[in-house]
Amino acid sequence: MGSGAASTVDILAIAAHRDDVEQTCGGTLLRMAARGLRTGILDLTQGESGTRGSRQDRAAEAEEAGRILGVRYRHALDLPDGAVANTLENRLKIAQVVRQLRPRVVILPYWEARHPDHATCAVLGYEACFVAGLSKIETGIETGTKATVAAPHRPFKIVYASLYADVRPSFVVDISPWIEQRHAALMAYKSQYANRSEGENLFVPEEEIRERTFSEARHYGLLAGVRYGEPFVQREVGLVDDLTLIPVQSI
Repeated sequence: MGSGAASTVDILAIAAHRDDVEQTCGGTLLRMAARGLRTGILDLTQGESGTRGSRQDRAAEAEEAGRILGVRYRHALDLPDGAVANTLENRLKIAQVVRQLRPRVVILPYWEARHPDHATCAVLGYEACFVAGLSKIETGIETGTKATVAAPHRPFKIVYASLYADVRPSFVVDISPWIEQRHAALMAYKSQYANRSEGENLFVPEEEIRERTFSEARHYGLLAGVRYGEPFVQREVGLVDDLTLIPVQSI
């Protein structure tokens, strides 16, 4: 897994914090990797403001979680944890990564969320993907004495991981064979999910995490007629080629 080196990916998940992807679309990344697609994760912050753990703890845990998820690329930007803002500077930072990795699909968090960083990430990520396709916008970043410049690129598809949003999903991805592996990736964040005294009234007890996450995945799986699923929303209308091949039974 490359943490900073540029290498093309098919699917890039962009999230505000290390461990957001593991909770919302980790099973989907596992399924896509099993299909031979190249996956990557871009975390916008490094976890310096979290109640539990340090920036260094979160970096090591993210590396291990990424290994479990089988991603080809994982990197964290330096946006302030707890104060992610939709600025031109931040859009250009993300656009540079999009241009380097050239994903066909980008996964963003749903645009309504309890945590302001998550909601901001949805808008910031979308606008960064738009900016990444503008040929006259420069996103070169300094690496030593040389600026690295990547050609314009705009993802074909943007979808929103909507696990914690009170919204009917546009579609669900079947993650049934990968549910245990997804859970292992989440639990790699020992600083966040192991029982600790710091923030014990804010965090879910370790013994409840499995029940909660599996129950949520079971709920969305049932909506789509599978055992475990992850929900997504797309803004645009879908297109169907053959009515006889539409999945999920109606009656």
